[in-house]
Amino acid sequence: SCTLHSHLSLSLFLCFPGVLQVSISLKKVELSVGESKFFTCTVIGEPVSLDWYNPQGERMVPSQRVALHNEGVRSRLTLYNAKIEDAGIYRCQANDAQGHTQEATVVLEIYQKLTFRDVRSPQEFRQGDVAEVVCDVTSSPVPVVSWFYNNVEIIEDTESKFSSCDMNNTTVFGNLGFVQLTHVVYVCFVRKGVQLQESERYVMRARGTTLTVRNIQQDDGGSYTCKASNKAGEVEHELFLKVFVQPHITKLRNVTAVEGSAAMISCKAEGEPLPEISWRRASDGHSFSDGDQSPDGRVEVRGRYGESMLTIVGVKLSDWGRFDCEALSRIGGHQKSMFLDIEYAPKFQTNHTIFFSWEGNPVNISCDVMSNPPATMLWRREKLTIPTEGAGNMRVHSAPGRSLLEVTPMSDRDFGRYNCTARNNIGMRFQEFILAQADVPSNPYSVRLSSVAQRVATVTFTKPDSHGGVPISHYLVKYKDISSQDWKDVKSQGTQTVVLLTNLEPNTTYEVRVAAVNGKGQGEFSRTESFQTLPIREPSPPSVQGQRGVGKAYRLGLVKQDDGGMPILEYIVKYKTDKEEQWMTKLVPGVNDFVLLQPLQWNTQYEVEITARNVKGLSEPTFVKFSMPQKPDITADSLFSGLGLGAVVGLGLAGLLLLLVLVDVSCFFLRQCGMLMCITRKLCSKKTATGGKSKELEEGKAAYLKLPLKEENGKETLKPDTIEIKVHGDNSLHMTHEDSKA
Repeated sequence: SCTLHSHLSLSLFLCFPGVLQVSISLKKVELSVGESKFFTCTVIGEPVSLDWYNPQGERMVPSQRVALHNEGVRSRLTLYNAKIEDAGIYRCQANDAQGHTQEATVVLEIYQKLTFRDVRSPQEFRQGDVAEVVCDVTSSPVPVVSWFYNNVEIIEDTESKFSSCDMNNTTVFGNLGFVQLTHVVYVCFVRKGVQLQESERYVMRARGTTLTVRNIQQDDGGSYTCKASNKAGEVEHELFLKVFVQPHITKLRNVTAVEGSAAMISCKAEGEPLPEISWRRASDGHSFSDGDQSPDGRVEVRGRYGESMLTIVGVKLSDWGRFDCEALSRIGGHQKSMFLDIEYAPKFQTNHTIFFSWEGNPVNISCDVMSNPPATMLWRREKLTIPTEGAGNMRVHSAPGRSLLEVTPMSDRDFGRYNCTARNNIGMRFQEFILAQADVPSNPYSVRLSSVAQRVATVTFTKPDSHGGVPISHYLVKYKDISSQDWKDVKSQGTQTVVLLTNLEPNTTYEVRVAAVNGKGQGEFSRTESFQTLPIREPSPPSVQGQRGVGKAYRLGLVKQDDGGMPILEYIVKYKTDKEEQWMTKLVPGVNDFVLLQPLQWNTQYEVEITARNVKGLSEPTFVKFSMPQKPDITADSLFSGLGLGAVVGLGLAGLLLLLVLVDVSCFFLRQCGMLMCITRKLCSKKTATGGKSKELEEGKAAYLKLPLKEENGKETLKPDTIEIKVHGDNSLHMTHEDSKA
């Protein structure tokens, strides 16, 4: 008697993104000639191509004996009607988008097939009956048939309940074949109390003993029950499938909070294993993890079960901005961002609330506001709302965050208080402005006179204590001779408190006073101050600067100095060598700003005495010493060093003109050409025309003069190439070439 052998297996294939992993269900396969076999190659990752290669290294393509079937990360290779030459190593190669390559191999060995005949399986028998199982097998060479039960070989003996009969009477060792006789077993899979049915996602193979789950999801994880049953009974086994899933943030929204309130930002994420969640504040790059708290205690993070809550108490405008949520696990990470918007009541941006004007002068009162959401703004005057289109002498100009009230006061009643009110759904705020009547400035004080000379004086003063509400535009300085009643005016440069008085008379007493001027008008004058200009005197000693030598000359620069109240008439310049006793004298007009001494001696030291003179007399002399250099070499630089640019250019042009004349004269005598030749022929043609010697010229006919060409050495050439000169009746000359080579 024989007992059937049962075998049950379950394979689950899972795919995860990441580094490519390639596997083949079998590493080595033994196949008989004529048999068919398929091999399954599975990739973990995200391949962009999946190919098979035969033992010769060639990429395999479908044919009559080869079938290829690709399904995403799985490829199946089927070989039909195997032959001996099909043996070898087959490769499954996968490539991803980054160019990475991974492969797996399977070894195929081909044998002459053992054929089992008349072997029915499964075979069913009742318990207690005698079961006769026939195993008819044929092969070349003839096989040895053995029986196994529970992986133990059955040995026939007198005590055994098993007996066998050799039908071939031949024992030849060679290829090995077997057939597994199994019980009739019915297999099914159950999940969550529901039997799984074969579909696109659930594939049953090997009579239901293998379950493949495609496009696996996180909720596919959990308990699976495999149930097997036949006439003899039922058995079941529970398996647990764990699915790893990359983190994914499922909930993160923008949040709007009111200033001073609390803001709660939630970030939910899922994945297997459950990811850890952290936060990053974009404004300063500060990061927060579960349990963290900001230094001021306003920001705190708490998390549990895939959710993290970032709480901000006492929200400030500085909290406004982007926050990043990041979920991380050992499988990967995911990041999303949200925006925290802060709403707040209007805030006024300036403390300038007092404005000045006067009747007929328009003034702009500006009300600047920040708010979120934007505020509506209006103006009130004595509890009455000023319409946006304006009224009478008032106009309202609006812009985002600003309202401008233009008021042109017409009377005293237009001065006073104005109210700007800003409102949004968070709150209302108002700011009061005062339009005051401007006045003229108060008087300057501390008027002082400094740098008083014969014809100039400097007035300094201190600005007024009050500008009258309107900025001072300038100061007015009035001055006059005490013997006169006519005041002269001088305006300051802007608001400078220093004014220069010029064109004064020497030895004269003046009165001066100062007033400030603003848009309203001129204020009161300061207290009148008196000063006296200096009397006329001799000039101060001349100042000499910028000394330099030019060739055998030496230049001394004269700096304008105090002229004593009268113009400098002349400078008296005396100079001599340090070895001479006699002075040479040179008079220079007073309007000059330099003295040029020439010619001087090379390598000699000179002494100079310069005195200025006006109508009052002579100044004290100024003494200067200088040394002349060594005599320079005569070079091109020295030749032209004393000449100006115009003189150098003129000499150059004269030299060029002389060169042209010499070339023209040479052409006249050597080649009978050039400007001089043309002039000569012109004059000769006129003389011939007036003498009447040529009848042909009078009739307008052309005469031809054939001149032989000359070589470069001046000798005449006998070549026929000649130049024809046509002399026409209009005395013009025309030259032509008889040969194009001439």
